[in-house]
Amino acid sequence: MKLAARVDKVSPSLTLAISAKAKAMRAEGIDVCSFSAGEPDFDTPEHIKLAAQKALEAGKTKYGPAAGEPKLREAIAQKLSRENGLNYKAENIIVTNGGKHSLFNLMLALIEPGDEVIIPAPYWLSYPDMVKLAGGEPIILTTGAETGYKVTPEQLRQAITDKTKLFVLNSPSNPTGMVYQPAEIKALAEVIVEKDILVVSDEIYEKIIYDDVKHLSIGAVSSDIFKNTIISNGFAKAYSMTGWRIGYLAAPVELINATLKIQSHSTSNVCTFAQYGAIAALESSQDCVEQMRQAFAQRREIIYQLLNGIPGLSCTQPEGAFYMFVNISKISNSSLEFCNALLEQENVAVIPGVAFGADDHIRISYATDLATIEKGMARLDKFVRSISKT
Repeated sequence: MKLAARVDKVSPSLTLAISAKAKAMRAEGIDVCSFSAGEPDFDTPEHIKLAAQKALEAGKTKYGPAAGEPKLREAIAQKLSRENGLNYKAENIIVTNGGKHSLFNLMLALIEPGDEVIIPAPYWLSYPDMVKLAGGEPIILTTGAETGYKVTPEQLRQAITDKTKLFVLNSPSNPTGMVYQPAEIKALAEVIVEKDILVVSDEIYEKIIYDDVKHLSIGAVSSDIFKNTIISNGFAKAYSMTGWRIGYLAAPVELINATLKIQSHSTSNVCTFAQYGAIAALESSQDCVEQMRQAFAQRREIIYQLLNGIPGLSCTQPEGAFYMFVNISKISNSSLEFCNALLEQENVAVIPGVAFGADDHIRISYATDLATIEKGMARLDKFVRSISKT
């Protein structure tokens, strides 16, 4: 069978592959400490589940509008205005099957063969492959711990060519947990406006930030940058709704209508009754979000101390999300080999940094309980000390 050439341009998701392997080992009765999955370990808050149950009982089980339930689109627009200072209306919103789907729709609607898309590395592993599937060329800008894993305005300016169409901004970041400060966001916005390119801001982790860090949505900087801004977000991380598959895109109406054409011929509408849970998430108390954030903050402190006590490993303290991005360059030249050996020898699952464009790192998710964190870090310590002797 001859497959389409586009399939060869992309790689399978390493995060999903390693998570699946860890789950298979657990199913065999093996005691695995998994730090691979990028999802909260908490249950979806009860009031959100109840809203979906009520929608089911009310018969909200039929096809709905491909762009999303009108009440949810309006609630999202109000949220963006209230919390982010973004002047969107319901017509500027499309509800998608998760945040990933919103970005995939965007790339198909916007990117053509020959278009360049600038992506800072380390990056969420799906960004480059989405660009490739749309026929575009991902332009990777490497960053390191010395800049907090953040791209500088000068880096961005120098990377822009007459083929550049889009810049991908992810703050708070997966996999590094870094957050661009307001001054840094404003400096990037100046370059984007000057060069007249588009920016998509992936803000899926916006509510999971720590200490005195502030999240600024780039479209709120000025009316000029707002016109060039696209927002991708969803309910998976903040509300522990990963399996609900509800995300959204906010953008100029012309672009929303283009993504709607694509969605109407691919997935049609998002699960109807699930959208009523998303409405409840936005319109109800946000105490549940804060409770989960506080739990993540406690875990962050503990795992950070444990990791930095392991000889040969180093990491900067993340300012958002729930990941530690750990430098292993002193003890391994291959993150994939490191992770495979760690899983096989100590039953600890982490994600190789090569998936994120940084082969000298590994990603560790602390979206798990403290007992697992302490046990898993002890096993990691044992593993590192053992390979350091060989």
